[in-house]
Amino acid sequence: MEQVQPEPQAAARRSTRDRLLVSLLAVVVLIAAVIGGLALRSGGNGSAVALSRASGIPASVSTSQASQMALAPIPARTAPAFRLTDQNGRTYSLSSFRGQVVVLGFSDPHCTDVCPIVSQETVDAYHDLGGAASNVVFLSVNVNPYVTGVAAMATYTRQHQLGSVPSWHFLTGPVSDLRAIWRAYGIEVSAPNPAADVQHTDALYFIDPQGQERYLATPEVDHDAKGTAYLPADQLASWGDGIALVSQDLTSSGPADRADPAQAPTA
Repeated sequence: MEQVQPEPQAAARRSTRDRLLVSLLAVVVLIAAVIGGLALRSGGNGSAVALSRASGIPASVSTSQASQMALAPIPARTAPAFRLTDQNGRTYSLSSFRGQVVVLGFSDPHCTDVCPIVSQETVDAYHDLGGAASNVVFLSVNVNPYVTGVAAMATYTRQHQLGSVPSWHFLTGPVSDLRAIWRAYGIEVSAPNPAADVQHTDALYFIDPQGQERYLATPEVDHDAKGTAYLPADQLASWGDGIALVSQDLTSSGPADRADPAQAPTA
């Protein structure tokens, strides 16, 4: 498989430091909005005053959803290119999906914590999209450097019913390629040995049909008394709906050129 080849001048611009600064800026913007008036206030008679909204969040996404998702607009810039193989053994480049909205996450095929939660939200989002689902693809890049085979991506896909999402692609490849992609998107991965739990940055990027990064969300998870990961059903549903709403908003932003759904993967 080919190594990730950054475009001219992209390497410096896409350094881990720069990517983390972009993410930090998005968080700072969100916090500033909260301080500036997002918090629920009481009127003189004790009644609740409607929440104000941070600038740039799609109008269709409620303030509570945006807060739950830690959703923030990020400076529009071309998403770093990559070329990887999915759970079906087909190789795709990110540009294969130009003309469609891309929801991009990062998952460990052996994860039992937040990754299955995000997978359920992905399935929910696909169904919430309805007829607009053909305009959105869901990608997840493998973050386990010790488990990179296509079979593991296929097993995870089956275990979490992601096969019901036609546009789902769990992408993997040589560790050198994966590491380059993690760096490009500011994803920190800690995997000291094959027996240790893989810890990684939780991030969900929304990329518009022109290939520009537009929003960043931070997946969440709770744990019960036994340490089992979960998220209450209402929060799961809200996440799925939020992902769908942001994606729908992006399908109508900019040129409406759509990728051919029958487009063959790259060789």
